[in-house]
Amino acid sequence: MFVQVIQGQVADAEQARAAFDQWARDLAPGATGWLGSTAGVTEDGRFIALARFESEEAARRNSDRPEQGRWWAETAKLFSGEPTFKDSTDVVPDVVGDPDTAGFVQVIQGQGSDPDRARELMSQDSTDWAAFRPDIIGSIAAAHDGGAYTMAIYFTSEEEAREGERKEPPAELKAQMEEMDALSVGVPEFFDLKRPWFYSPR
Repeated sequence: MFVQVIQGQVADAEQARAAFDQWARDLAPGATGWLGSTAGVTEDGRFIALARFESEEAARRNSDRPEQGRWWAETAKLFSGEPTFKDSTDVVPDVVGDPDTAGFVQVIQGQGSDPDRARELMSQDSTDWAAFRPDIIGSIAAAHDGGAYTMAIYFTSEEEAREGERKEPPAELKAQMEEMDALSVGVPEFFDLKRPWFYSPR
């Protein structure tokens, strides 16, 4: 899987939503290899989107379409300043239910000192984690250069996510969480998408 992360500041969340709705309606049918997208705008106007493709080649083919170029030229005008792009071919999905039914999505961006160990920890005890945090429907983690990462976590609702955060984990899961925290470099950035947008191939 290939993921492209697009982000930037927007003044009008509804205009941004309309632009991506238009893409899903008019351009998605011709985007071969596109698997779906999650996007949204935080309360302070930070836009972020994760577009998933079967491969980097499929994403490039989509980018090279003339209609894609025209759409993006108009959509880019909605951003204050230049939007940024981060690509990843190192993607780890972890799906329990249907992420497109999530009522709340939290995207985390940060950097880790040992990506391989972080990946090991994330793959452990998935059944125990599902039992402990039934509010988490799934997640997708995309690794970038230098240990940087983007991770989207899909929750049933914000209320249940906050409730889950307050729960005391069992000892084994707590040890995993503490080791993950120890691998973190600097302070991660959080994007709380209270009204997430989901797009999937028809």
